[in-house]
Amino acid sequence: MTPTGLSTGGSTTAKRTVLVSGAGISGLASAYWLHRPGCAVTVVEKAGAPRDGGYPIDVRGTATEVVRRMGILPHLRDAHIDSRRCTFLDADGREVASLSPRAVAGGVEGQDLEVRRGDLAAILYARVRDDVAFLFGDSVDTLDQSGQGVDVTFRSGRRRTFDLVVGADGTHSRTRESVFGPEEQFHRCLGYCFALFTMPNTPGLSREVMVWNAPGRAAALYAVGDKDELHALLAFHRPQPPVEVLRSPGAQRELVATVFAGAGWEVPGMVDAMGDADDLFFDTAGQIRMPRWSSGRVALVGDAAYAPSFLTGQGTSLALVGAYMLADALATHRDHTAAFAAYENGVRPFVALNQALVGDGAATLLPLTARALEQRDTRLRSLVTLPAATARPAHSALVLPDFTPVR
Repeated sequence: MTPTGLSTGGSTTAKRTVLVSGAGISGLASAYWLHRPGCAVTVVEKAGAPRDGGYPIDVRGTATEVVRRMGILPHLRDAHIDSRRCTFLDADGREVASLSPRAVAGGVEGQDLEVRRGDLAAILYARVRDDVAFLFGDSVDTLDQSGQGVDVTFRSGRRRTFDLVVGADGTHSRTRESVFGPEEQFHRCLGYCFALFTMPNTPGLSREVMVWNAPGRAAALYAVGDKDELHALLAFHRPQPPVEVLRSPGAQRELVATVFAGAGWEVPGMVDAMGDADDLFFDTAGQIRMPRWSSGRVALVGDAAYAPSFLTGQGTSLALVGAYMLADALATHRDHTAAFAAYENGVRPFVALNQALVGDGAATLLPLTARALEQRDTRLRSLVTLPAATARPAHSALVLPDFTPVR
């Protein structure tokens, strides 16, 4: 066995050829683990290069063991943000409670990691770029499965045949749509919209998060270190998805500005900054729930299969764990049908536990009524005086197997 727990001995049969669609966290992690037992991996990514930037993300519980086995835990510790505090404010901008972010999220000091999404992606890419083929600036157009493989036509016009295809292309996965059908079948709308963007750090925040609330509305400013830039979030309750604005950045800005008109604290400045932001990301909060994650020779991983929503704080951890478990199943079972079944059986209970955390996240970030907001604030004040939080059981509910070679 290697130090990572991966066995590299075994089969002398021809290498499986695997296409991974998407070079995000789940795609890069899948590429790494699929290469380890000997698959010939190609990653296709519509962007012209690995994506930089993005909101800070968390790696917790079982996912921390995954990155340890990848050998990148020291790099992530070096990149750890280690926010000092999370301060909640009322509608007038007055402090409700200021406490450790770990107390809010159920994290464990010294074990869980908080890093920039772009830093994690760069670290993963550095681990696989010499072992995996990358097709940047391209994407899958059509998939045609046969008994012997998957015939893939790319947007560029090139054509290739692979033994297997892994869809790691996010919540709005084209791979999922091509193989399983429209997103509407699997998307569970949670009743919220959110806008993410960056803005100048005019408030002078440092290594902290500030969250403003009014019933059904939340605004947050996230200072990563002592940077001149802040990550901003504007989120609000919307029972039905605003389909009419989802494809129009102008309409999205107008909707958000209307919802937050008259808000206090730094919110007017945030709305103004959103108007100038060139990195605005607007979407509805939702989960992907599917009866199965594979069909024939195609399997889904990460948000494409089981997006938990940002309200759980577990999207990255599920992506890392799912990538490991999928590759382990394919290393253990020669037959891909048996492998995909083992992957799903192993991961689905873990996914269910973590998707269930969405209720806690919504209750903390976006209380819908004045009464619910008052109850949330009372709970937060009590956390200030309580001992340090312990990890949520869902974060570490899955014990990772060691890789097993195909016999």
